[in-house]
Amino acid sequence: MELFSHLATGFGVALTPVNLLYALVGALLGTLIGVLPGIGPVATIAMLLPTTYALEPVSALIMLAGIYYGAQYGGSTTAILVNMPGEASSVVTCLDGYQMARRGQAGAALAVAALASFFAGTCATILVAGVSLPLSALALKFGPAEYFSLMVLGLIGAVVLAHGSLLKAIAMILVGLLLGIVGTDVNSGVMRFDFGIPELSDGIGVVVVAMGLFGFAEIIVNLESTEKREVVRTKLGGLWFTKEQFRLAAPAALRGTALGSVLGVLPGGGAMLSSFASYTVEKKLAKDPSQFGKGAIQGVAGPEAANNAGAQSSFIPLLTLGIPENAVMAMMVGAMTIHNIQPGPQVMTSNPGLFWGLIASMWVGNLMLVVLNLPLIGIWIRLLSVPYRLLYPAILLFCAIGVYTVNNTSFDVMQTAFFGLLGVVFAKLACEPAPLLLGFVLGPMMEENLRRALLLSRGDPTVFATRPISAGLLAAAVLLVLVIALPNMRRRREEAFQEA
Repeated sequence: MELFSHLATGFGVALTPVNLLYALVGALLGTLIGVLPGIGPVATIAMLLPTTYALEPVSALIMLAGIYYGAQYGGSTTAILVNMPGEASSVVTCLDGYQMARRGQAGAALAVAALASFFAGTCATILVAGVSLPLSALALKFGPAEYFSLMVLGLIGAVVLAHGSLLKAIAMILVGLLLGIVGTDVNSGVMRFDFGIPELSDGIGVVVVAMGLFGFAEIIVNLESTEKREVVRTKLGGLWFTKEQFRLAAPAALRGTALGSVLGVLPGGGAMLSSFASYTVEKKLAKDPSQFGKGAIQGVAGPEAANNAGAQSSFIPLLTLGIPENAVMAMMVGAMTIHNIQPGPQVMTSNPGLFWGLIASMWVGNLMLVVLNLPLIGIWIRLLSVPYRLLYPAILLFCAIGVYTVNNTSFDVMQTAFFGLLGVVFAKLACEPAPLLLGFVLGPMMEENLRRALLLSRGDPTVFATRPISAGLLAAAVLLVLVIALPNMRRRREEAFQEA
């Protein structure tokens, strides 16, 4: 009964006219940036962070959350009709969705993607609501030692689950940790790594880093792309599917929902890992795996359900423990910090309207997406014909204005340009910037909890191993390191991503 009472509070907040408006804005913007290849939710949220200053905290978070899960919907439209993933998690949808479109089944593929995503989003929202109370109660038992160990586990998990070179992922996290300690030491008041620049006394802003690495860098890298967008010219057909297609798609959507809900909670997980895993599972369970890549509807339903479930269940560690598990959640931490809200279990008691309002808005936003997406397909197709040479300068200008308005200083714009160039270098070196952002956001929190734990234990480092929860989290981190260090496991992981 307590859960229903909290949900009633949440829907009371989410269904107010102003929050419905921002949920709609977030859903539409998310779909838009999902449709446009090369512009991800992290870059968009980074661009819009400065605008949230003028909003109520709950309205700002509802809009930003809508952008994240809305991007999963929009990415499927581009993947099916253009064979280009608008969002990274939609890569696998291209394999079968585009083939269905070429066979005149684009309408069925789009309908399955939308309904599977809505079903998964509904289930994931129920999961988030259901586990929030017990996990928040557990989190209240966490001390500085437990929080430090949890963040260590989160960073190691991000390394394990990131694709590509293990060494590069570790290096990016270390760079992020180093950038996070720039500024004034809160204990001693001593300036660290400021190079005599007064503007760095307060440290480097999360907006600056995120906008540079994900906004500026993505645009510059995409300007080099020579890929052509060829929209399927066949008729969409009816926006529905046959009984046989439903028989094949429904179990795939159920499995994708379950898989995404679990993988989305893991450190470094989220939508992309869930969609890849779902496609692999469906291909192994299929009676005729040879149909995959030729227009198998399970290859659309499973990954689309998984990526939406993964996107929403990734809010669980953020809302209950205050720990971001991927780059988008790190940006959500930045948004909460802007409004002087400390992420973690205290939010549930100190600001229940925000906590439960955000959860309720997820279901409202998913309903908006499924109602709006199918009728707006024609508009999204026309939007794909806009030349990028016109689109990108406008986005860059908007980014620069947004960064400037945070502190009204041109130094922030120059910093963003620097991180943009750094992001291009990282792209050339095949280094993922997401682990860097995670390390940057978690670094100051890790340092604070490490020093606090050592202070309370009078300098005894064994406190991390003698406290049961902390010891369990560190043991899990060590286990992950051992798993990823095994050569066979590492080789299979990289080969699986290359095949996908």
